[in-house]
Amino acid sequence: MTPTPDSQQLTARDREILKDVISVFLGTGEPVSSRRLAKLRRHGLSAATIRNVMADLEEQGLLWQPHTSAGRVPTESGYHLYIESLMPSRNLPAELRRQIDEGLASEVAAGDGLMNSATHLLSELTSQIGIVVVPALGETVLKAISFVRLSGRRVLCILVAAAGVVDSKVVETDKPLPREELVRISNYLTDSFAGMTLRQIRDRLLAMMSEERAQVDRLLANAIGLARQALVADAAPDLLVEGTNVVLARPELADVDRVRRLLDTFADKARLVQLLNRLIEGRGVRVVIGGDSDLTSDLDFSLVATSYGVADRPMGALGIFGPSRMDYPAVIPLVNYLGERLSQALERTLVD
Repeated sequence: MTPTPDSQQLTARDREILKDVISVFLGTGEPVSSRRLAKLRRHGLSAATIRNVMADLEEQGLLWQPHTSAGRVPTESGYHLYIESLMPSRNLPAELRRQIDEGLASEVAAGDGLMNSATHLLSELTSQIGIVVVPALGETVLKAISFVRLSGRRVLCILVAAAGVVDSKVVETDKPLPREELVRISNYLTDSFAGMTLRQIRDRLLAMMSEERAQVDRLLANAIGLARQALVADAAPDLLVEGTNVVLARPELADVDRVRRLLDTFADKARLVQLLNRLIEGRGVRVVIGGDSDLTSDLDFSLVATSYGVADRPMGALGIFGPSRMDYPAVIPLVNYLGERLSQALERTLVD
């Protein structure tokens, strides 16, 4: 990737013309000519003077010309400079904040999981591909666990995660356990481990097994035995995707080969999750454009993403994936707000 020039290296005139080129291109999708900018009458400059400035910006790697007689479009470096220092600041409209808040608090979110609701909101509100990396099972935060006696030595374990996900599994005990003891075990495990990840719980249980009291306390020994079977923490992270069909209708995807590459990208979910988690580190929104990453370079796409989690512990990532000609001033605050609200919603489920 070509290093992005510092905006301070540009004159005020250079910055304004670069900003206008990118703003017009984001709105139209057509290469921007000097004549078109001159008609805006914002700079008081002739088309010839603007053309010279645009040529200078091209030499600096901020613009490029698809065809000799065409106007110019932004490069990856141009986009990054625009996003970092030229893009107009825009707060997320109150109506979109309301839709996100209601969407994450709805009965649908409670029933189908916050992650599904977040993915749908990302796609619906941007007309792009919404993606959410669901944590590996070992990183799932426990809200409650209960055991229900079945026939013989079989016990049904019902796991409720902080994300609203409900999972169940049938396990077998060494001997039949009465319903009252299963209720006490359920209450003990929920009270002791709610708010911890399944991996943390399993590590704690292993430590408890080596303690002398675990050998003499029958209730605790039974609780450890049930929990070790129920709280399997080895599953890989999953990826939720919505909106691919919307993006396929965009003019940028008119190329059949590009469509095939897009579908291939989402076919390999394990690789996609690995790339996403590698890109999203720390706080704030990350913007990845074109050649910045293997994830975006082959398609000339952009990823606008952020992490989410509980109690300052990152659990996964969410974001928007689509053609590089993206409304960044609108998408970036939306992704940031949704990431913050999803984190808050997850935290609330732990105390409800």
